[in-house]
Amino acid sequence: MTNPVELKYSKDHDWAKVEGKVVTLGITDHAQESLGDVVFVELPAVGDKIAAGESYGTVESVKAVSDIVAAVSGTVVAVNEGVVDAPDTLNNDPYGEGWLVRVEADDLKPLDNLLNVQQYEALLAEEEH
Repeated sequence: MTNPVELKYSKDHDWAKVEGKVVTLGITDHAQESLGDVVFVELPAVGDKIAAGESYGTVESVKAVSDIVAAVSGTVVAVNEGVVDAPDTLNNDPYGEGWLVRVEADDLKPLDNLLNVQQYEALLAEEEH
């Protein structure tokens, strides 16, 4: 699966899509592949505050439980209940139906620290060696 060029990526294999002040967050194809079959997803509720660099939920697979780290601070304005009800959506469509939360960002500056698609793919290539 190719990584969409319009997204920003973290070194922790999370992605962010910016639309004005609303940022959609999810995990990358590489992350879901590394985890294996996702069996449980725990996400915050609409109205919850999340903080950049801190965990806002967990993804549990047959192999491990992983924290999901926020790329921005803000208020959760939407939660993808479809992923909570059918966690394998993350395995099947991590960049589409597998989005996790939408956040109204307090500040978009932390996104400047994320990678573009070329930088992210270079990181993946490095990790393979």
